[in-house]
Amino acid sequence: MRSHYCGQVTEALDGQEVTLVGWVNRRRDLGGVVFLDLRDREGVVQVVYDPDLPEVFETASSLRAEFCVQVKGRVRLRPESQVNKTMATGGIEILGKELSIINKADVLPIDFNTDVSEEQRLKYRYLDLRRPEMAQKIKFRAQFTSEVRRFLDGEGFLDVETPILTAATPEGARDYLVPSRTHKGQFFALPQSPQLFKQLLMMSGMDRYYQIVKCFRDEDLRADRQPEFTQIDIETSFMSAEQVMATTEAMIRTIFKKMLNVDLPKFPHMSYEEAMRRYGSDKPDLRNPLELVDVADLLKDVEFKVFSGPANDPEGRVAALRIPKGASLSRKQIDEYTKFVAIYGAKGLAWMKINQPGKGIEGVQSPVAKFLSDEIVNGIVERTGALGEDIILFGADSAKVVADAMGALRLKAGEEFGLVADGWAPLWVVDFPMFEKADGRYYALHHPFTAPRNMTPQELEDNPDGAISDAYDMVLNGCEVGGGSVRIHQADMQAAAFRVLGISDEEAKEKFGFLLDALKFGTPPHAGLAFGLDRLVMLMVGAESIREVMAFPKTTTAACPLTNAPGQANPEQLMELGIQTIAKDQQD
Repeated sequence: MRSHYCGQVTEALDGQEVTLVGWVNRRRDLGGVVFLDLRDREGVVQVVYDPDLPEVFETASSLRAEFCVQVKGRVRLRPESQVNKTMATGGIEILGKELSIINKADVLPIDFNTDVSEEQRLKYRYLDLRRPEMAQKIKFRAQFTSEVRRFLDGEGFLDVETPILTAATPEGARDYLVPSRTHKGQFFALPQSPQLFKQLLMMSGMDRYYQIVKCFRDEDLRADRQPEFTQIDIETSFMSAEQVMATTEAMIRTIFKKMLNVDLPKFPHMSYEEAMRRYGSDKPDLRNPLELVDVADLLKDVEFKVFSGPANDPEGRVAALRIPKGASLSRKQIDEYTKFVAIYGAKGLAWMKINQPGKGIEGVQSPVAKFLSDEIVNGIVERTGALGEDIILFGADSAKVVADAMGALRLKAGEEFGLVADGWAPLWVVDFPMFEKADGRYYALHHPFTAPRNMTPQELEDNPDGAISDAYDMVLNGCEVGGGSVRIHQADMQAAAFRVLGISDEEAKEKFGFLLDALKFGTPPHAGLAFGLDRLVMLMVGAESIREVMAFPKTTTAACPLTNAPGQANPEQLMELGIQTIAKDQQD
């Protein structure tokens, strides 16, 4: 039905006859001439109809937005004064000779020229996706996945599918459960990731595996999370952590060069401990020059308990954040910052404006200066590198609260003071603790199949707090875009890790018996990494949310306005499954 896509009609086709199909983006009647902006996936082109062909002209005059039409006409160059440099096809137009209405469109339920709510956009997603800016994002995503496959295929990786209906495994989020009709009262789970299956593939001798795969997590959502999302899942045998990082870094470099013509800068390696100490985050945005500086040792003996308490607490921390030229902050703005850090559990925000460095208390303005000596003030100023007209903000609390609150404030202040550089700032974060402790028990910081570095099973059980995992995260502009690790490949080590996590040998056998059995039969050392495809594409196209790069995403309440999912199940189906629902007012 077409000879060309709309966005591919160029000056090279001057004088040629073309046949186009698409949707009416806009119709304008100007002095007896009808101008159509015709749109398809590849772009927009202008078509002109004049009254010389009365029937065709009458049809053109009847068109409305989103009519689906076929156009036949001749390409001609626009006069120099009429070239539209904002359009790829702005140097030409089509002199329309024929026009067929393929399908009419009702009056549109939404006007995309106004401020349309996201829920409305998702309800009429098929209209939203016709817009050029949305079509380009979906097209970019398709090209991205092609480049991923091309690179990994070239490196000898096999694309292998793994099951969607599987058993529930503890990976940090709630599973979506699927009831079994043939095994009443029993459930499948949708995979949070193909973690165990890709390890089993390594045990099966597949050597190098990848998959662009759907994953499912029943968790609270935010801008960069969805209940179903896409991973680039990668696993290798006989490769070290350094080799996996080198291969996947090369993949990302190649894709950025091909798709954005960007040569990514060096990927520095930074330990988890350093990232938390300097930036209060394990995914620091290195485009932001602000850093946290520890000053607890200077404040241990002050009478101000807000400082001295955490400074003398082994689990406490006092950190300073210097903002260049930040002395311009008003008291109202400082109060706003104080409210902001309270979101993360901070009880307050002390501050110090620097007027004259090196002058001690006389050279600063601060409500806490009266508790400090000249020596302490000069020590803080020197350590932070503060200059005149700077401000120093202090976080004093448990190490976690200080990291969360001051790390978030660092990002906020960097944006508001215009300190965040343009471009891309990648890095690898390594040397993560293997476990974190909460509620009196240990949890895996990554997942329970991550190998510790240089420990025996007994050493792991004896000193879980000292265990460092052989794990690595790729971070880009403050977003974790990929994470992976060397996996445990010995049964006794896996059993020890389960015991640290409070999983008894009996429970481990019940839930992971197939994995523990497989580990007994010549399992090779293996390692891998999973990228968040949606998040990577979001960053590359400059979108605010991963919903902008997914064809049919859910809302922040995990609902689909387009299909009205989730919905009620047929009572007969529920009976077949042996399931009885409880009314909402009876659930409490």
